[in-house]
Parts: sequence; structure tokens; C-alpha cells
Amino acid sequence: MIPRGSPQNDRMYPWYVLSVTSLGAFLVLVNIGTLNVALPELSRHFHADAATSSWIVLSYMLVNTILILVFGQISDIFGKRRMYLIGLAVFTVTSLLLGYSPNAGVLILLRIIQAAGGALVVTNTTSLITDAFPQSQLGTGLGLNILSASMAQVLGPVVGGLVTTAWGWRWVFWFNVPFGIMAFIWGLQILREKPLTEPRTQVDRYGGILVFIALAGLILALSKGGELGWGDKQVIGGFAVFAVITPIFLGYEHRSASPLLELSLFKNWMFAMANIATFFHSFARTAVALLFALYYQFAFHQNALDAGLRILPITIGMLIISPVAGMLTKRIALRVLSSLGILLSIAGLLLLLFVLGGNFPYAATACGMLLIGIGTGLFLTPNTMEIMSSVPENSRGVANGLRSMLYNLGQVLSTALSLTIVSAALPAHIKNVLYSGKNAVVSDVDFAFIIHGYRWVIIALLWTSLLALVASWFRPQPKNRAYKGSSVAS
Repeated sequence: MIPRGSPQNDRMYPWYVLSVTSLGAFLVLVNIGTLNVALPELSRHFHADAATSSWIVLSYMLVNTILILVFGQISDIFGKRRMYLIGLAVFTVTSLLLGYSPNAGVLILLRIIQAAGGALVVTNTTSLITDAFPQSQLGTGLGLNILSASMAQVLGPVVGGLVTTAWGWRWVFWFNVPFGIMAFIWGLQILREKPLTEPRTQVDRYGGILVFIALAGLILALSKGGELGWGDKQVIGGFAVFAVITPIFLGYEHRSASPLLELSLFKNWMFAMANIATFFHSFARTAVALLFALYYQFAFHQNALDAGLRILPITIGMLIISPVAGMLTKRIALRVLSSLGILLSIAGLLLLLFVLGGNFPYAATACGMLLIGIGTGLFLTPNTMEIMSSVPENSRGVANGLRSMLYNLGQVLSTALSLTIVSAALPAHIKNVLYSGKNAVVSDVDFAFIIHGYRWVIIALLWTSLLALVASWFRPQPKNRAYKGSSVAS
């Protein structure tokens, strides 16, 4: 048990918090990486078609994205420590149950519950760090937290491939359990609840319902478009729901006494542009890992472990640069650092576009992924620091919830739209080939269709990268920081 009274412990408290949040981030993010490479095995076990297979991934991402925004407000009301620990408990218990799923329907339902726990962890990680660290050390703290997230993403595909190949898909979920238990016990002892200076009094329930309906309609439309056709009633209905509910949601939030989405925060141009950059950059890089993990299995007949190792350069790049990015925030303008990171990611995407489907050595593809990883690590720390430093202390939970929601929304849309683009390019008889794994039989003609779809995805990711670059560069430079930092009182 860590004593809580001495000045020395107060000086060490931010680093204890970092250890707790890093373990939580590791737990949630390693889960995403393991499932990416294990997806073909799950699909075969449950005899799932392409739509069901994609929803094993999308169900988690969609619910996690929506609840991050809701939980940001709830954490400001009920306390970040309490909500963080509840999230760890839910995530860990659900991971245990997921390994016993009898069918794909139960698996997707449990993934939704797991997503709720993950959302509580993600929502509060950055807020807890921002509350604990003084401004002079905040960049280092955020950089090291992103480093732990990068390590999770490095180990995720390897662990997913290893346990799937050796013990089967159930261990992809059971692997989370011991880490979840350790994180919960450590957080219970370390974290302190920081009193809010202006506590909120109510939760925006109707706002949460409206945003859920709107985003669910959008994701449904995007995920079904390639399979059913863009003129299908379900697809049109999904887009219609999004188009109708979104302005209703924004209007309701504008009038709400305690809004889920604080539109007033967007009056701060720096906050607004940094969040826009977050969304487009997340969209631009997320699909690469999933698509190439699937690619190496169906195209080169590699098992899950080998495919996971092949996509490691993305996360190795993040692992290398994240601590460096934290230190650079003290010397280089945040706008310059984040924009440079996007430029490196663009260079990586261009290289992948050039080598994809050709007779190039793996090293060329690895270089493209490495550039994307380095660019991502260089972008995330300064951009996150800019967002969290630009809002009042009592709004950090909502601000981080919004940042995390936009980041995850970029991931959801990137995954859904990328799978749809590739699927749309395929003839009906090979629609399920992406999830067939190493047992796939693909003719040269069919392979050309797949590569054509992959290239269109990369082109789409390049365009969104350019939008992220514009948002990152054209933001005002602050004359002074709004956030001065603080230590948490005992």
C-alpha cells in the first residue's frame, strides 16, 4: 500500500498515476491488436459470413466510440477514479466470459459490454494524467502513456497470432484477464479522487440516446453498402437516420443545461482544429493494420502469428518515437510536431500504395508501415497535449471524452468504409475471402480485384491525411497555456 501523506509521495504521485493508466491503456489496446489477427479463426469457428465477421470488430468499436463521449460527462460528475476502476472491472469480467461464447451472436453481445468497460478506461486515462502532472512534465507523461499504448499495439498482433495458433481463439480474450486483475488492484491502491471545482449535477441521457442512434445509422449504412449495394433500403435508411438525427442532436445539445457535447468548447479555435485533426488522422491510419493483417493471411497463406509479425512496423514506429515526442514538446511548437507527424504518415501511405501487389520485398512494405507508425507517434502527443491544455479543469472529462470519441469514430469509419470499399470491388463468389485466412484459394484474376480495392482504400486514406494536415497546421499558436498543471491533494 502506498502512503498518501508525505510530500515525497506527492511528488511521485503523477508517476504512480502514469503506471496505473499505462497498464489500463495496455489492457484495452492489446485486445484490439489480438483480435485483428485472430478474426479469420473466429470467422471459421462460428461459420460467420462477411457481414457477421465485420461486426465482431465493428460492434466493439461503435459502442466504445459512442460511450466514450457519454462517459466523459459521467466521469466529470461521479469522479474519474471511480469510473476508471468500474471500467477495468467490466472489461476484465467480460473478457473471461467472451472465451466461453457459444455462437457469434453471444460473442457480439459480450463485445458490446466489453466495449462499455473499455470506454470507461479510455475516457479517464488522459484526464487522470492531465490532472496529476504539472504542465512542465505533461508532455513527458502523455508521451510515456502513448509509449505504453504503442507497446500494447506491438504485442497485440504477436500475442493474438501466438495464442490463436497455439491454443485457439478463446485465449485471445482470456489473455486480458490477469492484466485486468493487476490493473484493478494497482489502481484501487494508487488513484485519488480529485474534487471538482464546479461539479455537474445531471447526465445528458437524451443526448446520449440521440448520438447513439445517429452514429449507429451511419455505421450500419457504411458497413452494409458494399454488401447490399448503395441503393439498398437498409443503406439508404441508415444514412437517412444519421442525416435527420444529427441536427436534432446538435440542436438539443445547444439548449441543454448540462450538454453531453459542449459546443462552446469549439469556440476555442485551437481546440476545434486539434480535434478535427484527431478525427482525420485516426481515420487515415487505422485501416492499414487490419487490412494488412488480413492480407498476409489470405494472399500469402500465413498463419495468424506470422501475419501479426508482418504488421509490427506500424507499432514499432510508435514505440520508438512516442517518448521522444514528449520531450520535443518542450522545444518545438506543438503545431509543427503534429503536422510533421502527419507528413510522415502520408509518406508511408504513398509507399504502400506504390508497392502493394507488386513483386517488391517485404522490407519495402515494412518501411511504409514504419513511417506511418513514426508519424502517428509524433502526432498524438503534441496534439493531445494541445487539446487537454486548452480547456478549463472542470471540463477535462468532457473534452477528453470528445477527443477520444472523435479518435475512435475515425477508427470505426476507417474500418467500416475500408472493408466496404474492398468488398465492393470483389465479385460475389469471393466476398468472404478477406476473412478466409491461410486456407483461402484466390486466383490471379480475383487477386487483382482485391488489390484494386486495397489501392482505392489507400487513396481514400491519403485524402483524409491531407485534411488532417490542414487542420493541424492552420491552428492558432497560443500566447500562454490555459492549463498550469496541478498535483492531486491527498
